[in-house]
Amino acid sequence: MKTISRYVKPYTGIIAFTLFLKLAAALLDLLIPSFLARIIDDVVPTGNRGGIFFWGGVMLACAVSSMFTNMYANRIAARTSGHMTRTLRHDLFSKLSFLSAAQLDRISIPSAVSRLTTDTYNLNQLFNRIQRIGVRAPILLIGGIAITLMMDPALTLVLVATLPFIALLVYYVTKKSVPLYTRQQGVLDRLVRTVQENITGVRVIKALSRVPDEKKRFGKVNDELSGLEEKAGSVMALSNPTASFILNIGLVLVVIAGAYLVNAGRSTTGNIIAFLNYFTIILNAMLGITRVFVMYSKGKASALRVEEVLLLPEDLPVLEAAPMKTTPWHIQWENVSFSYNKRQDNLTGISFALKRGQTLGIIGATGSGKSTLIALMLRLYEADSGRILIDGQDIRTIPRERLYGMMGAAFQNDFIMADTLAENIRYFRDISEDALRLAVEDAQAADIVREKEQGLLHRAAIRGNNLSGGQKQRLLIARALAGKPDLLILDDASSALDYQTDARLRRALGRNYPDTTKIIIAQRVSAIMGADHILVLDEGRIHAAGSHEELMATSDIYRSIADTQMSLLEGAAS
Repeated sequence: MKTISRYVKPYTGIIAFTLFLKLAAALLDLLIPSFLARIIDDVVPTGNRGGIFFWGGVMLACAVSSMFTNMYANRIAARTSGHMTRTLRHDLFSKLSFLSAAQLDRISIPSAVSRLTTDTYNLNQLFNRIQRIGVRAPILLIGGIAITLMMDPALTLVLVATLPFIALLVYYVTKKSVPLYTRQQGVLDRLVRTVQENITGVRVIKALSRVPDEKKRFGKVNDELSGLEEKAGSVMALSNPTASFILNIGLVLVVIAGAYLVNAGRSTTGNIIAFLNYFTIILNAMLGITRVFVMYSKGKASALRVEEVLLLPEDLPVLEAAPMKTTPWHIQWENVSFSYNKRQDNLTGISFALKRGQTLGIIGATGSGKSTLIALMLRLYEADSGRILIDGQDIRTIPRERLYGMMGAAFQNDFIMADTLAENIRYFRDISEDALRLAVEDAQAADIVREKEQGLLHRAAIRGNNLSGGQKQRLLIARALAGKPDLLILDDASSALDYQTDARLRRALGRNYPDTTKIIIAQRVSAIMGADHILVLDEGRIHAAGSHEELMATSDIYRSIADTQMSLLEGAAS
């Protein structure tokens, strides 16, 4: 909770003012029963109606002042807790944005979403509840006990005797509920993941008629979450009724004892009525404190999950740069190996070198390590061994902003925002209108713009659902080209394009980006056959390397892929 507490410190002054208002309102509430006792014991017996109205007016003034003071303090508390939560949510989002892919894999995307939404909401409620009840309830409790002690110590002892039982109840509820809420948030992560998978794959699910199976899968995790919520709710449900039962027993004992005291002439009717009012105030204060502990249980579980992310160390630090050496190579890989699980390599001993402006084609079966190679090139993960160099400089020594500023990347399943085509291509970068249109032309996306009534101002739907697969891929390639990158990475980014459009794209890249080094992953031989170098990957290793002609002569895997695709093309043509 120490990390979370630093979000409270900037608001210490306004929180202190809020708590002062709550203190003032609580003191006003504590005065009202004493005025009632004065009316019953001192004013009513004299028949002084003016005195009744006067003290009644004082009671009304105290009640109204307390109400408005509480309302004002509650508004400040809501505003302050909102500001604190906004800052916390901003920092959590920023931290998540700069986590390495390996760290994000460990947390998982659904858990990140849950921590950013549900957990920060729980903390917002905790901040708010502590300001609204955290001072008011204890003051009413302590003040009520102090006043009743002065009024009648014997009766107060009856009340005080119930407090240890309340304390034990709060301790039990808190101890049991925190682990339950922690488990509940973990299951909520799984529920979010299940829903996310169903929404993302809804077309596949419907096409394969797997809706009933997905309902069962969702129902299983939903029932588990519901069971945990029911269990946690059952524990929490003990607090209010049990506390009320204990305190009401005390109230009954006070009434009985009070009756004997009045009958014996040791107390007055007004005193007993005031005492009962104070007892009600103390009862509500105790219930308020138990509600704070209930919220604290949720907030603590959420705070631990949020802190887990905020305290994650930087996984990909920028190392100190060594003196740069003159090299003819723009991109170099020196015996690079990598494993996701650190038990079995996904890439082993990858080495190649590219001069500026050259094109590298990468082909291989599914699972051969093509996309992993790109992830290392983008430094989303850190290589386990070996080095990756750009212009002779290890990428681990290049600041993140400069490294990504050199690159433009487009992936097969990248994302389209619910915004205009222009903003989807520009993507918050300072790119001129001319550069934008040039990128659209080179990416063979000009026809998309022309056929839209508003052109580049046409709004894409969420995930680009109002665009075809080929249209989305061309817009993504335009996004990668718009920044005039030194290194262009296309990870199966033209798979939805027909052969003619793909050929025009490759010609435009060669003609208009002669100084841009290109790394192209493709499933089609036609997309990479003109590359300067081609790597054939097999089970994370370089099976063969060379030009198209060399690989046709030396690589069985490459020749088999090429022959299969050519025969399919010939069959389609005939």
